Amino acid sequence: MKNSLVLEELLSRYPQLLPLGEAIRNAAGCLINCFEKGGKVLVCGNGGSSSNSDHIVGELMKGFEQKRPVRENLAKSLQELDRERGKYLSERLQQALPAISLTVHTSLITAVANDTDADLVFAQQVVGYGNHGDVLLAITTSGNSRNVLDAAITARAKDMQVIGITGETGGKLKPWCNILVNVPGTRTSRVQELQLPVYHALCNMIEDAFFG
Repeated sequence: MKNSLVLEELLSRYPQLLPLGEAIRNAAGCLINCFEKGGKVLVCGNGGSSSNSDHIVGELMKGFEQKRPVRENLAKSLQELDRERGKYLSERLQQALPAISLTVHTSLITAVANDTDADLVFAQQVVGYGNHGDVLLAITTSGNSRNVLDAAITARAKDMQVIGITGETGGKLKPWCNILVNVPGTRTSRVQELQLPVYHALCNMIEDAFFG
């Protein structure tokens, strides 16, 4: 019920996103299903989309809008291991939804760029991190970023789901997406202005499914 309200609020605040309501709902369902089955989400993008990748991971790996106390068995184990520090950890740590930004590993990214091909910086990480049942969240305003495309192709080869968040055309990424959320607009800044409320809504819907 809460998820429907989150989506309704998003679409009322940003009516230009109304045609994407079903795609956003499907993207949330795909991500929730991934986490329910023990999978993880890999996120990638360039420039502003790189920052958005890190932002999304930050919302998933700790509390976003709801409290996420650790599970009782972990709290108990922590306190049994160390009465004082374990109690502190059990009270401060939060449950996480496993997500990795592929944009932040500087040594690995520069090694791939130097030793193989700069376009492979995300695909190489999909090879290492990605498994069947995981999701690649690919963010690109144009839909044509070569390194994001290569990551999507590699993810599909590993039987992962690919969710694209792009500008209105979807670009070359479109055929590689299981779900495409192509916000209206082609100007980078305008596209990014609409992508932010979309991924905030997704994170809110996911969090509510597990911790609401």
